[in-house]
Amino acid sequence: MNKKLVWIAGILGSLVLGVLIALAGSQNGALWLGLPLFAVCCGIAFLVQWLLFIPAYIFQTERYFDLAGSLTYISLVVVAWSLSGPADLRSFVIGSLVIIWACRLGSFLFNRVSAAGEDGRFRSIKPDFLQFLMTWTIQGAWVSVTLAAGLAAMTADQQEPIGLLGAIGLSLWFFGFSVEVMADKQKSKFKQEKPGEFITNGLWRYSRHPNYFGEIILWIGIAVLAWPVLQGWQYATLISPVFVIFLLIKVSGIRMLELRADKRWGDDPEYQAYRSNTPVLIPRCDL
Repeated sequence: MNKKLVWIAGILGSLVLGVLIALAGSQNGALWLGLPLFAVCCGIAFLVQWLLFIPAYIFQTERYFDLAGSLTYISLVVVAWSLSGPADLRSFVIGSLVIIWACRLGSFLFNRVSAAGEDGRFRSIKPDFLQFLMTWTIQGAWVSVTLAAGLAAMTADQQEPIGLLGAIGLSLWFFGFSVEVMADKQKSKFKQEKPGEFITNGLWRYSRHPNYFGEIILWIGIAVLAWPVLQGWQYATLISPVFVIFLLIKVSGIRMLELRADKRWGDDPEYQAYRSNTPVLIPRCDL
């Protein structure tokens, strides 16, 4: 298939996904100027990416790509808080957790790209207008769908006490967030001390991608927190953690990193042993 058609299909597919999640999450939700607030937030997510794409393409830079995604999460939380009326405890907790996560991840990724000088993934993407636009559009879908369960709960028209499910969701989020932060710190320190080698210590002893494991768990926590106040089609927003799992395993995360690692260390017997004995995602603790 012609590459341009692939990029166009990627753009249209991301938009369709955004529209579908907007329709589902808007049911039984708050309105702003007669419009479903959930859908407005999804629209903002895409609009922000397209506006930022313009200078990114003109100046051929991806340096602010990850930071833009994180700032979009924060912006949508603030919009939801501001326009949906007085925030209850659940809405405040979910929004606060998303902001904490976005600030940490956005600053971490921005500093990493700044230190490296570039994000190698974008080297061949930046010059191609449609492919680069598709990448920014996919980020709009990523924000909309990943945040969907939490955003639906924040804009829902019913309120419930946090309760047991809320406590479970909060515990899952803190566990996942802690794992992600610890794994990222361990890998950053390792790369500074032993550049060019592959990490096998700390959490990376038990999983080849413990940071992604933590990321998945924390979004499951957000979905569990959101669950009690969802109604009707809003339940479709619980696809959020499933979407995160799909992206991290099949699209931009594990798949790409595993291919890169195999290309770099595939002939190394020590790496082959590490790959054979260490789970790709879910940690295994050998007692």
